[in-house]
Amino acid sequence: MSRLTLVTGGAGFVGKRLVAVLRERGERVRSFDIAPPAHPDDMRGSVTDPQDAARAVAGADAVFHLAGAAHLWARDDAVFDRVNRHGTEVMARAAAAAGAARFVHCSSLTTLVGRGAPIGPSTADETLRLAPGDMLGPYPRSKLAAERIVEAAAADGLDAVIAMPTEPLGPGDEALTPPTKMILDFANGATPAYIDCILNFTPIDGLARGLIAVRERGRRGERYLLGGANTPMRDLLAMIAASSGRPAPTMRLPYWVALAAGAVETKLVAAVTGAPPRAPLTGVRLAGRQVSFSSEKAFRELGWRADPVEPALRRTMDWFRAGGLLKAA
Repeated sequence: MSRLTLVTGGAGFVGKRLVAVLRERGERVRSFDIAPPAHPDDMRGSVTDPQDAARAVAGADAVFHLAGAAHLWARDDAVFDRVNRHGTEVMARAAAAAGAARFVHCSSLTTLVGRGAPIGPSTADETLRLAPGDMLGPYPRSKLAAERIVEAAAADGLDAVIAMPTEPLGPGDEALTPPTKMILDFANGATPAYIDCILNFTPIDGLARGLIAVRERGRRGERYLLGGANTPMRDLLAMIAASSGRPAPTMRLPYWVALAAGAVETKLVAAVTGAPPRAPLTGVRLAGRQVSFSSEKAFRELGWRADPVEPALRRTMDWFRAGGLLKAA
């Protein structure tokens, strides 16, 4: 019988594609998510519940831990710590107790961008080690705490490794996570201005292959940044305009203006109305740092490269159209 692979967050954007790729490879896969099961092998439950976690990891040879609160804003910031940090702690303990042969934790590029980064261009890779106080918001702080839990578990004997994807890109992001929502808003003309920033996307199909490469060739206790081409915002806007037929915005906001607007919208408007801010303060802070990322370690040790961005963007725009999300130009 083939080995069993568990994917937490298997109903999410990245998780769903990873589950599909694993099954295409002939692997037995169990998706573990709070969403209703989509396959007979799937299991419903929460990563924050130790009993659910123990049931999910039973019999699993490998665990991909992707479940998490993935947005940059929430009405209650405590959700990030509860799901991202505590959920990781619960799953790592369950995997160790069940004797899982491999634990792959999915972190975030946001743990590599800190308060000390300049407002302007800089570079980063997985060798950068930041402190919790360096983080630019509750989401990256919770993801950094989760990384530390996984590293401690690896030191205690769990064969754990950390994958750090940049922004996933492609069709099927039903939750409209921040990068997808940003692209959709630009394509619909809902965002009339932009700030200078450097974006780094990882097309979803290649990201799934990268996560599998981390499982198969990653070294225990190591971090692997899975990123693609560093793309200036003006280049992304040109690609969106070409795919949507709508002119790209030409108004460029200075960082400090965008920061003030993000603070007002996040701390005042969103706090009162409960509606997610279009430009969360954490996102503005991250964008202003204009960080370019290097994935040379993933290429050198895993033999992995990201797929090109433009074809993935076109497929995303087609998915917007098919779902009625893209307004007529």
